[in-house]
Amino acid sequence: MTWRRRTLLPAALVPLLAACAAPAGNDTPAAKAAPGFPYTVSNCGAKTTYQAPPQRAVTMNQHVTEVMLALGLEKSLVGTAYLDDRILPAYKKAYDSVPVLAKEYPSKEALLAANPDFVYGGYSSAFDAKAGRSRDDLKAAGVNTRLNMEYCPSGASSLADLYREVDEVARTFGVPERGTRWTAEAKKTVTATEQRLDGVAPVPVFVYDSGDKTAFTAGGKGIGNELITLAGGRNVFADLGKPFGDATWEQVVARKPEVIVIYDYGSTTVEQKKKRLLDDPALKDVPAVKNRRFAVLPLSDAVLGVRVPAAIEKLATQLHPTR
Repeated sequence: MTWRRRTLLPAALVPLLAACAAPAGNDTPAAKAAPGFPYTVSNCGAKTTYQAPPQRAVTMNQHVTEVMLALGLEKSLVGTAYLDDRILPAYKKAYDSVPVLAKEYPSKEALLAANPDFVYGGYSSAFDAKAGRSRDDLKAAGVNTRLNMEYCPSGASSLADLYREVDEVARTFGVPERGTRWTAEAKKTVTATEQRLDGVAPVPVFVYDSGDKTAFTAGGKGIGNELITLAGGRNVFADLGKPFGDATWEQVVARKPEVIVIYDYGSTTVEQKKKRLLDDPALKDVPAVKNRRFAVLPLSDAVLGVRVPAAIEKLATQLHPTR
């Protein structure tokens, strides 16, 4: 497929050309920068200076799409891609106004055909170098990028990172006050849950995302680990040094989780996942299996996005129903 990017004049030339076109003797004031700009942000090792808010953004992965929608930025979106589950009802109308470029990730050609000036990825796979979509590839095409902070190379994700994620996106798009409002409400939700759980004993939790020969689970580096902790649980694979990773079933047995949290997404249903766990004779003595103690969260609740504060409350209710 052949495509063209619209040719844009460098921002520095615009006031110069306007001055040249003005009548002789007419003092034309220089163009003023938008409030809050230029804005420089460092994201996962990439430093970018924005002279103005992006106008043609594309989001890839549901949780970053919902960050944009929570900030009321649907009119800045020219495309989106890759749902894990259902968009929150509160954002459905806004989401439906945005073109869907692909069911999963669009090809580089399809992505660039939308003529974006900003691409926001939720997982590292959004910027797959083999597919020609690396951040460097897109920068060379004149497109700025952002990667969700959960997938920055180092460090564990926390609520502070979530608040920073929302703040930096809001500032990038020139609406910092929206980020401030969202964070204030989120903190109220989290505080209310913490107060309800005051004094509870943490419940050992194993997250079952997927897997048959091995268990794909939540490690200690993702926001899912903090979500479990704040919901009154203890992630039995917190020592796994990444947001998600594989564990052996022997490890699951040895760590004796009392609750299994099932991440709900994709074509395998929650009931199918439960059946796989209940039918495995190797797991019969695991307390959570023996007592059939399961909790369920949509995958989009358990990654670094705007659902996390409410998801803490949702999981807390399942781990500690009497509270």
